[in-house]
Amino acid sequence: QVQLVESGGGLVRPGGSLRLACKASGRTISNYAMGWFRQAPGKEREFVAGISRSGGSRYFEDSVKGRSTMSRDDAENTVYLQMSSLKPEDTAVYYCAAKETTLRSTWYDTGDKYDSWGQGTQVTVSS
Repeated sequence: QVQLVESGGGLVRPGGSLRLACKASGRTISNYAMGWFRQAPGKEREFVAGISRSGGSRYFEDSVKGRSTMSRDDAENTVYLQMSSLKPEDTAVYYCAAKETTLRSTWYDTGDKYDSWGQGTQVTVSS
């Protein structure tokens, strides 16, 4: 399995932006669809964004749509989540996930589809 390490979290003021990174090791992510999930205190984990193996298909959860982008750099074995116009309700631990697949244009929006997970990075949006 691929190992995933997230970075880029921290304390951000409302309206600010940040870029999360997920660095993979052990295997190339070119064989994986990738996803970002988050879990706020007292809440269930929820899907945030997903990207296909090819990078050509992306999907975002409604609450982040329009203010988030997700990209992948297979040469660097890294995926990114760029979020802007951050709100206090974006506060959560953000997790990167990977799903090995032969399908190049498919993204996945449920956690049970993914094979590997990172440890998470905390994002706190507060003034």
